[in-house]
Amino acid sequence: MYTIRNRVQLIGHLGQDPEIKQFDSGKKAAHLRVATNEHYRDVNGEKVSDTQWHRAIAWNKLADIAEKYLFKGSEIALEGKMVNRQYTDKKGDKQYITEIQINELLILGKKLPELQQ
Repeated sequence: MYTIRNRVQLIGHLGQDPEIKQFDSGKKAAHLRVATNEHYRDVNGEKVSDTQWHRAIAWNKLADIAEKYLFKGSEIALEGKMVNRQYTDKKGDKQYITEIQINELLILGKKLPELQQ
């Protein structure tokens, strides 16, 4: 059980193209917005759809993959850990973010035409 202390697994769709940042140190980050959907029936038998949005970040080689192959609407499976961080925005206010730091990324769904052989 020690290996699953902080482990997140999601399957969802990207709500926008990955936001790529290249740092002076040479590191690259891809910020992803992932939507997961849940469908169920409420106490009255009515069908309910619930969408949750998640922030995720991929670094270096995974960021390269995200930049090259992912786009708005892509279906992905990801695994990582939940991290909290803070920063000071341009106005001088502290901002807090919770996001998933991606360790593994799998592209699901239809392949892009240029990837099919």
